[in-house]
Amino acid sequence: MTPPNRGRAARRPPAAEKGGAAGRGRATTGRGRATTGRKPAGRNPAGRGTRAGATGQGREPRPWRKPGAGELGGDQVEGRRAVRELLAVGRRPVRCLWLAQGLDPSPQLDEIEALAAKRRVRVEVVSRARLESEARTDAPQGVLAVAAAIEPVPLDDLCASGRAGARPFLLVASGLTDPRNLGALLRSAECAGVTGVVLARHRAAHLSPTVAKVAAGALEHLEFAVVGGIPTALDRLRALDVWVIGLAGEAERSLYELSLAGMAVALVVGSEDKGLAPLVRRRCDEVVAIPQQGALPSLNVGVAGAVACFEVARQRLVDG
Repeated sequence: MTPPNRGRAARRPPAAEKGGAAGRGRATTGRGRATTGRKPAGRNPAGRGTRAGATGQGREPRPWRKPGAGELGGDQVEGRRAVRELLAVGRRPVRCLWLAQGLDPSPQLDEIEALAAKRRVRVEVVSRARLESEARTDAPQGVLAVAAAIEPVPLDDLCASGRAGARPFLLVASGLTDPRNLGALLRSAECAGVTGVVLARHRAAHLSPTVAKVAAGALEHLEFAVVGGIPTALDRLRALDVWVIGLAGEAERSLYELSLAGMAVALVVGSEDKGLAPLVRRRCDEVVAIPQQGALPSLNVGVAGAVACFEVARQRLVDG
């Protein structure tokens, strides 16, 4: 992912812009928790200024990630729900937080500022134009944070029992490339109780700002493994006694016919256009479909994955 600075000269907001340098009219209200640690507007989200004597041109390189690290992404988080969870969960360091000037007051923004103050995260108030120029989503909602990238965990670690001895419930994304589909699926998966997610290293969506925003904070609650090949990963899951279930609209057996009580489960969803690849399909213990009553041939992969996640969750609740 390209870092927010992108090598352009910093643009300071015009003095006459609504809200001025105070930002949402709060910097001069005396609310210490909301303004503690704020820096002047116009710096890049990493908090680094220009060279001494420079006027915004010729910026030094920004070492956003160490070489070979951060392959998952997730370091730029946009949108109020996603940033709120980033700060509340505290799973990874947050380098800084940008708020746009002129935002209408809201309890959610108050909570974001309070959480930032509690975690001693630097808050900078910048013009809307500046924030939106650095954003990677269509609607950042006036909030942008830069954090440490999410680091993957070994595949075997995802197969360990979770809290209270719960059997693992994994989601495997095989060939999913649309970041909005992945983000929506991750949000549903987290709500359904998925304990870990498996993503392919190549030709697959990772944790871009769009994924983070659509997932609405789910990234902060999930563990991720990145694998070189999904078929090989499924072989490993089966060797670890995880029951691998592939989801395909044309399958003859129904998802609702399965009995998953007491089992560790990995639910596999395929790509948006081709579904499950033949090699992936052959590695599944079961390939099932969601019964449909309408005329359309298939569901959106994000919707189908959500339905399947909650059916697995229902059976796991029955088991409990």
